[in-house]
Amino acid sequence: MSFLTKVETLLKTIYGVEYTEDYKSEINKLAKKWMKKEWKETSHLTEKNVYLITYGDIIKEEGQPALRTLNRFINEYAKNEITDIHLLPMFPYTSDDGFSVVDYRQIHPKLGDWADIEQMAEDYRLMFDFVANHMSKSSKWFQGYLKDDPKYKNFFIPKEDDFDASKVVRPRTSPLYHEYGGKTAWTTFSEDQVDVNFKHFPVLLEMTDILLEYAFRGGTSIRLDAIGFMWKESGTSCIHLPQTHAIIQLWREILMELELNTLLITETNVPHNENISYFGDGQNEAHMVYQFSLPPLVLHTLTTHNASKLTKWAKTIGKVSDKATYFNFLASHDGIGMRPTEGILTEEERSALAEKVLENGGRVSYKSNPDGTESPYELNINYMDALINKEEDVSEDIIVEKMLAAHSILFSVMGVPAIYYHSLLGSGNDYEGIEASGINRRINREKFEYEDLISQLEVSTRRQKVFSGIKKIIRTRQKETAFSPFADQDILELGEQVFSLIRQNKETDETVLFIVNTAKEKIEVKLPLEGYDLWSKEFVEGNVELAPYQFMWIKK
Repeated sequence: MSFLTKVETLLKTIYGVEYTEDYKSEINKLAKKWMKKEWKETSHLTEKNVYLITYGDIIKEEGQPALRTLNRFINEYAKNEITDIHLLPMFPYTSDDGFSVVDYRQIHPKLGDWADIEQMAEDYRLMFDFVANHMSKSSKWFQGYLKDDPKYKNFFIPKEDDFDASKVVRPRTSPLYHEYGGKTAWTTFSEDQVDVNFKHFPVLLEMTDILLEYAFRGGTSIRLDAIGFMWKESGTSCIHLPQTHAIIQLWREILMELELNTLLITETNVPHNENISYFGDGQNEAHMVYQFSLPPLVLHTLTTHNASKLTKWAKTIGKVSDKATYFNFLASHDGIGMRPTEGILTEEERSALAEKVLENGGRVSYKSNPDGTESPYELNINYMDALINKEEDVSEDIIVEKMLAAHSILFSVMGVPAIYYHSLLGSGNDYEGIEASGINRRINREKFEYEDLISQLEVSTRRQKVFSGIKKIIRTRQKETAFSPFADQDILELGEQVFSLIRQNKETDETVLFIVNTAKEKIEVKLPLEGYDLWSKEFVEGNVELAPYQFMWIKK
């Protein structure tokens, strides 16, 4: 099927009877415009790829644009470990720490400019955040909408009496619509974050152009933020609609036509089966989806010292295709989502995690259920603090070992690993941030002075031990083709306290057995194969004794 035939089919899926031939010709014209550019070649994903999730301004240095300081820090302290940098929204914004974008095409002045982005792209593959679902009420687009500017008058979604919104699913309790000086607009997330109207074809065209500009400027990966809410249809849930999937497929089709290795990564913090629907058929939609079930399940495992639920779930995770895989993470700028554990953990198990988070100084956001009860929706806490069991984890060394055990799981399971900057840097809860802002998520968004951070990383502190330990995990993993994002995975059952799997790369004939003790005491395990432990550099076979939270990577 030709490119234009595929485009036409997808546009008809999106717009139905509203579709006209002009839509196809406009998309084709846009693709040809970008085809004439001189594109930088990008590499494919391998076992070497490790993403760092970070804000552009996490490290401050007097007189320096924040992006230059960040680039300098990674170059000096993590260049051998980090290959890809996920820059959280780097654009001018008015709220939500960047997710209320004023202008998609400008860099926030405190970060620097596009030249700083291009410099960083010389050293690393970059992932840009595309906040495509909504933008700031202060944006030129929305201000034009309010003023009845002909260009923007249909760029947003007014409240209409005949639109049935009774089934709409969303993660907020704020009003679905807000009023702005006599005009109304749909707001999935907040009064300052106004949803754009993809039913208006010029919006899709403009957004597609922005996506291609990001790819051209060094975005080898594009994170599609809150993408599930993009299409609104009366009488439906307005989440995961067929038109949304078709838009992502259209974007992938254009990227393929331009022969780009740019990766589309969908962010949908929802139950597992809904989440992985964004793979499409494994060849035609997202290249990666966020593995949202992993963070709460690893936390549950190391809290209860029982890996049964993690093992059972992991058995359902198989190879998607040679072009699509999972984006694995434990922590991010948001909290630990609990909806992805629906159908995996019981209500009692979910509530136990929420109670633990509160005991450890974190915060919990709840969602209302139809029967009037409430369930934990999101846990806001630094991941290392979330892992601590107060009565058991009595020494700093145990806490560090537990953190490294959690990340050994992250770096072993099928997919591409991504590590949040506070996890890499061994941080704890930022109580000052949450108290000053009143925003729960700020507990895990602390920023640093350059010299202060360096001094903490150069002495034997918890921060330094976690930083050096995780870097060693990364370096060890990057040498083994068995950890290719597309290598096979076989989940083993070696006891309730053990999480174990085998990764096998059939192309290179390399096999690695991973085994981690999730218990607080020593255990003995019978190994299913013998080999060289890449971590301890010793040959192991038969029965082995694992210390609390010890892990092995045994190369066959």
